[in-house]
Amino acid sequence: MKRTVLFWILAIVITLVSAFYQRVTGPSYPLSGKVNFDGKEISYKLERSQESVKNYLVEIETGDETISGILFWRKFNSGNDFTATRMTGGKKLSAELPVQKRLEKLDYYIQLSKNDKTVILPKENMITLRFKDPVPIYILIPHIFAMFFAMMLSTRTGLEFFNKEPKIDKLAFWTVVSLFIGGFLLGFAMNGFAFGEVWGGWPFGKDVTDNKTQIAFIAWLIAFYFVKKNKNAKLAVLLAAIIMIAVYMIPHSV
Repeated sequence: MKRTVLFWILAIVITLVSAFYQRVTGPSYPLSGKVNFDGKEISYKLERSQESVKNYLVEIETGDETISGILFWRKFNSGNDFTATRMTGGKKLSAELPVQKRLEKLDYYIQLSKNDKTVILPKENMITLRFKDPVPIYILIPHIFAMFFAMMLSTRTGLEFFNKEPKIDKLAFWTVVSLFIGGFLLGFAMNGFAFGEVWGGWPFGKDVTDNKTQIAFIAWLIAFYFVKKNKNAKLAVLLAAIIMIAVYMIPHSV
């Protein structure tokens, strides 16, 4: 009983860690940092993903009314000259990037100036903003829940490897079901709403997010086959769980 509780706690902790990791990594997460300019520390948080229904308001809190700013932007990979948009405001500077169609991207950066001094934000000197269509909340929330529920069940099932008398039939079944619902049924809907295509992975495309979901699902289908055949079931689910964790270590939306 104690071991069972411990395994569930471990599965939940690993899932929460992976959820946090997915939240703060990948090209869709805002880029944040700090720069020292004219003796002041200026923080910034710049978006890398935006819904294609409104302009993106870029804001920088400088705390100094004598600092001016210019927002430079251009179409991604266009090779065109940057458009310069003067930022307005006092201690908080702001300017807007024009809304684009889904899948279109803008490169942008900010130049702050005071007297003869300038600094570029972000430190990387450039940031790319990708536009996507809105996803209804009734699709988004169940998708996120199902994916991390599948992660928890996958980890919990894999931990049964360390039990002398493992009980993995139901755990493996619900892992496969939740991964199918979250990664495919709801995943198709997510892609359809956001990007206009339900599947961008193999064999039709090279989308990493879709392909890694496919790899995890195939691994669990194979594991479930061994469970039903009662052949090396413990090892099969452990390997599938490890593959699942490896898949979740790939940043989201790469």
